Amino acid sequence: MNTLRNKVQLIGNLGQDPEIINLESGKKLAKFSLATNESYKDANGTKQTKTDWHNIVAWGKTADIVEKYVIKGKEVAVEGKLTTRTWEDKDGMKRYITEVVCNELLMLGK
Repeated sequence: MNTLRNKVQLIGNLGQDPEIINLESGKKLAKFSLATNESYKDANGTKQTKTDWHNIVAWGKTADIVEKYVIKGKEVAVEGKLTTRTWEDKDGMKRYITEVVCNELLMLGK
């Protein structure tokens, strides 16, 4: 059952080209946003679509794959874990961001 703890699986489309960051340590980081859509019918029977945006980060070899093959609009499946980071902005305000740290990536579609 431990394999199910903090596991996230999403299928969606990239909202923009990934941001690739090469760190001084030699590590590579890829950051991108992923849109997932859910369709449902409202009380009037009209089809509605709800879009959620997810922040995804990938490291190392996964970041290399993202850099080479993944672009805006591409449909991908990601698997990883949910994390939350905090930092202080330039005005001293505490900020939070929740991200999926991707450890597996599957390219879908054409």
